Amino acid sequence: MNHVTGPQAADVESQYHAEFAMGAHSARHLRRVLRLCLGRSGLSHVADAAELALTELVANVVRHVPGRRCRVCFLLQPDGVRVEVADGCPRLPVAAEAGALGEGGRGLVIVAAVADRWGVTPYADGRGKTVWFECGGAAEPPGS
Repeated sequence: MNHVTGPQAADVESQYHAEFAMGAHSARHLRRVLRLCLGRSGLSHVADAAELALTELVANVVRHVPGRRCRVCFLLQPDGVRVEVADGCPRLPVAAEAGALGEGGRGLVIVAAVADRWGVTPYADGRGKTVWFECGGAAEPPGS
C-alpha cells in the first residue's frame, strides 16, 4: 500500500529569492508563495503574521521606492522565517505615528506588532537598504 506524505525536510528549499518591479498585485502573489513555502516546511504557525508583515513591506516599496524594484528573500529557519526586502533607494524607512484618521504611516508599526524582530540594514555604499523581519525562529545576532 502506498502512502502519500508531506515533504521531507530535504525536499523543501530553505530559501526563496525573487527580484522584480512591484505592482498592484505583487503583495498577493508573494503572500501565496510565502504561505506555500511555510506550509511545505511545517511552519504554517507563522504564516498569518509573516504574510501581514510582508504585505506592509511590499506596500512601502510600491509607495516609496522609485521604479518599485526590489529583491525579496524568504529564509526558512528551524522554527520560523526571516523575510528580507531589499531595494536601491537610500531613504531609510521610519515608523511614523499617524493620526487616528490618517490613510498611511502605520506599515512599520504593524510589522513591529506582528513580527518577533525587524530592522533595517543600510548598504555600506549608501545606495539602498534591506528591510527585514522574523517570525518565530532564533534571534539574529546584533548588527545583522
